[in-house]
Amino acid sequence: MSLQSTDQIADLITRIRNAVMVGKTEVLVPTSKLKEAVIKLLVKNGYLASFDIVKAEPRSMLHIVINEPGTVAKVSEITKISKPGRRVYSAAAELPTVKSGRGMIIVSTSKGLMTGKDAKKNHLGGEILIKVW
Repeated sequence: MSLQSTDQIADLITRIRNAVMVGKTEVLVPTSKLKEAVIKLLVKNGYLASFDIVKAEPRSMLHIVINEPGTVAKVSEITKISKPGRRVYSAAAELPTVKSGRGMIIVSTSKGLMTGKDAKKNHLGGEILIKVW
């Protein structure tokens, strides 16, 4: 029996960060709608190669391909900004840029998860979840 982390996003990015540090090209993570939304954004913006859902009992898994074998991972650093003990919110005008625009943040808005650029464009603030570059 494995312990389920109460902060599923922290668990997800820790697994990705650890896999990148040891040179793995893929990782398996228990699935959830929130994790799937985060991974879709990371794949869409080129930080991860691809992902698919592996049906299994008792729970499906996200099979995340970090980078193709023989290539360098695009993720240099991935960190959690908002934590269960200290939530971080920002208005649309104050959303930070990461590494002068070379990185991105993922924001949880009233219209769902989106990148910081998309949130600014749509004039939406929200909870800043992840910073990646």
